[in-house]
Amino acid sequence: MAIKVLVVDDSSFFRRRVSEIVNQDPDLEVVAVAVNGKEAVEMAAKLKPQVITMDIEMPVMDGITAVREIMANNPTPILMFSSLTHDGAKATLDALEAGALDFLPKRFEDIATNKDDAILLLQQRIKALGRRRMYRSSSLTPTSTIESRRSTIAAPETNTPRRPLSSRLASTTTPVATRSSLSTISADRHSANPTTSSISSIRASGKQYKLLLIGTSTGGPVALQKVLTAFPANYPHPIVLIQHMPAAFTPAFAARLNTLCKIEVKEAENGDVMRPGCAYLAPGGMQLMIERSGISGRLKVISGTQEMNYKPCVDITFASASKAFGGDVLAVVLTGMGADGREGARMLKSVGATIWAQDEASCVVYGMPQAVASTGISTHSISLDNMAEAILKESSRG
Repeated sequence: MAIKVLVVDDSSFFRRRVSEIVNQDPDLEVVAVAVNGKEAVEMAAKLKPQVITMDIEMPVMDGITAVREIMANNPTPILMFSSLTHDGAKATLDALEAGALDFLPKRFEDIATNKDDAILLLQQRIKALGRRRMYRSSSLTPTSTIESRRSTIAAPETNTPRRPLSSRLASTTTPVATRSSLSTISADRHSANPTTSSISSIRASGKQYKLLLIGTSTGGPVALQKVLTAFPANYPHPIVLIQHMPAAFTPAFAARLNTLCKIEVKEAENGDVMRPGCAYLAPGGMQLMIERSGISGRLKVISGTQEMNYKPCVDITFASASKAFGGDVLAVVLTGMGADGREGARMLKSVGATIWAQDEASCVVYGMPQAVASTGISTHSISLDNMAEAILKESSRG
């Protein structure tokens, strides 16, 4: 049965084109369109769509208010369309704090010119969210200012699917062989999904870690905020965050996380020497490498190749960490579409590192975590609500 979609936009052109693109896929069906947020709220209650695409700026009721009302009364996966500007980024932060699950750049030229990559990406995002069961995590950490309350953003996989990553890493300094594609909603579907590990079953191994890595994509900013706000200021290791996100968003995302967290959070810069209790967010549109520098690590930011599926790419950063720190790494793969992180995690595991994954029930999209869990690379599948506690328990002997 086709996934039922409600399209919401005040532009008649955009409503028409999005509807045409959605209806091109036999697995999708537009059941209605709305011209403003008020209509969207009413139609969500009446028609019970499985996915809603939502514009932000609209008359009568804006998209952010509409998202808030829909999530309060008729929780539905919502995909926002956002402009890649400073104001667009701020509005997207608000929309995803209100409860939207994901967003895509609103590029009229891609829609108008029938660009195949843009069409495929939109269809795949809607299908991924349409298969999603609404997960009610415990609330995010409350904040004390209006600005810090506007702290959650979604993770766009803005780069389009291309040929396998394994044939495109020759120009980088990390020899990883991997296959990451937006068409891979979840990897290795033939394998059984691992059982969620309870927090009581996770016992500290006593390993002496030197680095924590977290890789994520769709749904990742919400997950990262939940995990990182639970960390104490004296967390004993450097933290490297790889989130699929465009360049326009990573500085703002890092700054907002920094206002919420006890640890320091910053966008990674070339040459940064990693410090304990500091989280370094990979810059959007770039690749982040980890190098050993004495007893600590140093970050290297490179442009990579134009053919890379993801910028930043979890596989590349994980693989570089396997060379720099060997088994002294705890790597966590959180919610996200595709399989980015699987081959990098495999390299880390081969040198003795510890790999964990987010469990299926708490993921927005169970793609990246399943890619490492179903192949036996990760040792635990952990609920988002328990992830921070588990990491802190495992890191306590570091």
